[in-house]
Amino acid sequence: MSWTIWMATAVVIATIYALIKRYETRLVLLTAGFLMALLSMKPMMAFQQFDKSMTAAALIIAICSAIGFASVISITKCDLHLVSLLTKPLKQFGIFLLPACCAVTGLVSIAIPSTAGCCAAVGPTLIPLMIRAGFKPAVAAAAVVGSVTPALVNPGISHNVFVAKLASMEVMQFLGIFSKYTLGLSALGIVLLTVVCFFYKDYKKNVGEADLSRQENSTNANLPELPEHPNVIYALAPLVPVVLLIIFSLWVPSIKMSVATAMLIGAVYAMVVTRTSPEKVTKEFFNGMGKGYANILGIIIAAGVFAAGLRAAGVVDAFVSFLTQTQGAAKIGGAVGPYLLGILTGSGDAAAFAFNEAVTPHAAKFGMTIENLGYLAAIGGGLGRLSSPLCGGLILVAGIAGVSPMEVVKRTGPVMFGMLVAALLVL
Repeated sequence: MSWTIWMATAVVIATIYALIKRYETRLVLLTAGFLMALLSMKPMMAFQQFDKSMTAAALIIAICSAIGFASVISITKCDLHLVSLLTKPLKQFGIFLLPACCAVTGLVSIAIPSTAGCCAAVGPTLIPLMIRAGFKPAVAAAAVVGSVTPALVNPGISHNVFVAKLASMEVMQFLGIFSKYTLGLSALGIVLLTVVCFFYKDYKKNVGEADLSRQENSTNANLPELPEHPNVIYALAPLVPVVLLIIFSLWVPSIKMSVATAMLIGAVYAMVVTRTSPEKVTKEFFNGMGKGYANILGIIIAAGVFAAGLRAAGVVDAFVSFLTQTQGAAKIGGAVGPYLLGILTGSGDAAAFAFNEAVTPHAAKFGMTIENLGYLAAIGGGLGRLSSPLCGGLILVAGIAGVSPMEVVKRTGPVMFGMLVAALLVL
């Protein structure tokens, strides 16, 4: 191996360490990428990639509009009405409350694809409900945070947009292929969590008061309160863009509705039905778009620079050559690599974006399609994140339940690993 590959290996190890220590993700990836390119005497590769990534029109349009819409839904409180509407029928389910709560969280995650945002919306209702029904706090928390995988069905999710662009596909075409896998893996996750619940003996009908008081004392007072009487018209607002995109994609294919168009229509619907000030909605929508560029596209840009540094050092060519000679390694590496880094860092995004930027475009060389390898990396990173005690959403639900994040990980970890193995077998 050349000295640049040894140098890049050292930089990658330092990058992983910095991410584990929870330094700013974008700073770490940018610094590592520019350093590798500079030491390889090819600094312009990193700068050119920075320019290319920050002006990727398809990514900017879809991701920024989706986050803008999410901001509008948040200020109009439509997300809370949706959660309240879905949770009201659950109170008399007994042991079946566990899969029911998982299913409700999964449905909400499609409308609120942020893990922390979804957990903050449903956790204060579902976790106490499950504890009162006889479930231990740790499994109640795991049922919420471990059920957000269906968020990948949302067309505005950055991974969907990113991989679809790499594969030269429309986002809805990409979702048409992989939504069934996402929902199938999510259903498997519910089954596995139910098994884990029995293994740990986490359900008993007569719940102890200690569990209830511990949860009640630890719940953050700043978490949102759900409306006692949810408004169905308000509750539909978070689902409008998804429904529109599905309808036009399946039944009116002659009209090409973009993600941004659907998000704008959804924002207008929320504004009209809640009679929120148009000025306030407009400001919040564009503020959300700015946050989407900074927080999500910022990671994509930084991951692109990191991948450019790897290319400059010759790591990508060497890795692709290795995968070409051992084709099975590409499939396993695409899922397991982001999965392990997701566990270590509490975030699967950086690993998945970096892998998809650097390796996934070469998928055909080792017998795979770009869309399959890109999907594996995206879902692998997500499953790893949900197995990590550093995951923000997991820490949140652990706090609501009044337990250690590690107690939650003991439940989510085996479930996510089982889902990862299933993904490798079926894809």
